[in-house]
Amino acid sequence: MIRSANLGFPRIGARRELKRAVEAYWTGDIDVASLTATGAELRARHWKLQRDAGIEVIPSNDFSFYDQVLDMSVTIGCIPPRFRVGAAGADLDVYFAMARGTDDAPAMEMTKWFDTNYHYIVPEFLREQEFTLQSTKAVDEFLEAKSLGFVTRPVLLGPVTYLSLGKSKDAGLDSLSLLDRLLPVYKSLIDKLHAAGARWIQIDEPILALDLNDRQCDALRSAYRLLNASGADIMLATYFESLRDNLGVAVSLQTRGLHIDLVRGREQLDRTLAVLADSATSGQDTVLSLGVVDGRNIWRSDLDNCLTVVEKAARALGTDRIEIAPSCSLIHVPVDLQVEQTLDAELKSWMAFGKQKLEEIAALSRAMQDGRDAAADAFAASSEAARSRHASPRIHNDGVKTRVAGIKQADLLRRSDFQTRRVAQHRRMTLPEFPTTTIGSFPQTEKVRKARAAFRRGDMDRGDYEAFLEDEIKAAVEKQEALGLDVLVHGEFERNDMVEYFGEQLDGFAITKHGWVQSYGSRYVKPPVVFGDVSRPGPMTVKWSAYAQSVTDRPMKGMLTGPVTILQWSFVRNDQPRMETCRQIALAIRDEVLDLEKADIRAIQIDEPALREGLPLRMNDRNPWLRQAVDCFRLAAAGVCDDTQIHSHMCYSEFNDIMASIVALDADVISIENSRSDMELLSAFVDFRYPNEIGPGLWDIHSPRVPSVDEMKKLLCEAASVISRDKLWVNPDCGLKTRGWPEVERSISNMVAAAVSLRA
Repeated sequence: MIRSANLGFPRIGARRELKRAVEAYWTGDIDVASLTATGAELRARHWKLQRDAGIEVIPSNDFSFYDQVLDMSVTIGCIPPRFRVGAAGADLDVYFAMARGTDDAPAMEMTKWFDTNYHYIVPEFLREQEFTLQSTKAVDEFLEAKSLGFVTRPVLLGPVTYLSLGKSKDAGLDSLSLLDRLLPVYKSLIDKLHAAGARWIQIDEPILALDLNDRQCDALRSAYRLLNASGADIMLATYFESLRDNLGVAVSLQTRGLHIDLVRGREQLDRTLAVLADSATSGQDTVLSLGVVDGRNIWRSDLDNCLTVVEKAARALGTDRIEIAPSCSLIHVPVDLQVEQTLDAELKSWMAFGKQKLEEIAALSRAMQDGRDAAADAFAASSEAARSRHASPRIHNDGVKTRVAGIKQADLLRRSDFQTRRVAQHRRMTLPEFPTTTIGSFPQTEKVRKARAAFRRGDMDRGDYEAFLEDEIKAAVEKQEALGLDVLVHGEFERNDMVEYFGEQLDGFAITKHGWVQSYGSRYVKPPVVFGDVSRPGPMTVKWSAYAQSVTDRPMKGMLTGPVTILQWSFVRNDQPRMETCRQIALAIRDEVLDLEKADIRAIQIDEPALREGLPLRMNDRNPWLRQAVDCFRLAAAGVCDDTQIHSHMCYSEFNDIMASIVALDADVISIENSRSDMELLSAFVDFRYPNEIGPGLWDIHSPRVPSVDEMKKLLCEAASVISRDKLWVNPDCGLKTRGWPEVERSISNMVAAAVSLRA
């Protein structure tokens, strides 16, 4: 019969239990036994939750203390030599050092997981790379589940995806050339899982969602010829996009099961069914896993529509060859809507978090097994939610729609070219060579967090809270002046998150209290929900930027999040094209930009770290999306006068293939993540002859280590050797919200010293 399945569950806990435990371990407040006990408790709780929801195929090894790609690196012994590994293998301290760095060993690079806001730790490969099975985590967690009465399907990241997502540290090394060394370790791990009782193993190869070259296709075929011989049945999982021309490759791997994403790639169903039906006549009975429930957004599924898809597949292949599943792992959605108390009943009725999505999958399975009446309540609730949402007056704002329809090409253009603007800006802001600044936020101390929480609870009145914020801003300005920074920021002490803060003040957004998802490691974010047309009721940031400027003679930079990033880092309505929503957000940000300019803010930074992240995975789809994304940024930024300097910031992405679009943004200054990738990202700006000013980040703010003056001076010299000195800015990689003041002050002091040294 049809089975209900899940590909992965959020590991963080409904109330962020994992975050608290991991950070307590880092600070020494708990020991390793307490941390591992928290992990075990969360795993047991989540296995039970899935079974109670009606899921028959429950995953294991989807839990991680930091990142699943890092887990695989440790499992197969792919540990860079700079991290010391004891005779017993890598322990948790080595594991966390790889992710966060130490005083002696810089952290491994981190970048976005496909087109999501989840970050993974990038594997590093050397020419003499060897792989050994150093961790049996996957086996241990399978046996742990088994001891609790749960028969699970272990999840592994596929070998070809793993190698394709890693980076070779030796010039000229093709990471796929290491496949023959890697496969025996994978085979050994799968054999151990099978021996432990795992009949099925899920192997994720999301690389199949990309444009593959012949080398990757050959690597996939070579890999699965060996892995299929393990005796375990393999569910090959693909997601984030339709297979398209890779369908033939995926089927040729002859795994026992194939998962396809029918939320991102509904059009692939007919062709997949035709191919698998033909293969059935030759003796192959591939199980098809249907990803019909959206694993990346929080809207309730249209169960009638989903059931139509499942029934079609069952007619073609038979019910014994069908699984019903989410489109991808549920790590991209919050855990449980039931704990959410801040949303009104109508909004909640339109939504489904992780637990509720499992219940939707189980309802579809019951309907297929026992008839639609067996899940009548779930189907009725789904239909009512769709009707209510479509009819709600909260969704539509005719004034917003009219304003978007009236956007003209002239609205996207600055008044003068960059060279003309540059002269005006340098006249208005007298800056030295290698001007220094930061990306925006300063440490959110315990005192700041407590004050914000007290204000939200009503324990601190608005007057006292605003006086507190003024004190924090004034102190931050004084510290920046003392450290010698040239362009200052107000510190963003009033902001909880760079997207949520704006969502709280824009119409058409809703804010959750427990809607947390993992961004990287212990960094969780709470994406706002865009449920309707977006507009700005009033100024959002002007008050605090203007106050900060009033207490210093140095230029103060206004800090905004760009429209594309707000779109990408929110849960966005799915009843209109995403770029229509992006244009609405851009108009709201444009209004804020113009109000900042009126308040005499001379530099305005519009962050777009998600520009690359939102890029479609297939090359042929990218240009239309990029044109629209660039237009949205320009719509937000282009209304200012020539002497107002527009900055933008991007981080943890590959830029080489979108340089033309970055230039088209026409930002006066762009700052980029750079230090964690050994200045590699800077090469894209060099090769493309980036025409405007640029600030390549000089220290990795996601690591607690303080880089020395010489270290930052070396990076700055490398930048100055390929980019004109008069176009270089000096700044960290990203905002400093998550760091502590002592390390921030030492790092900024070293950064300023490096800049002063080069001026001399």
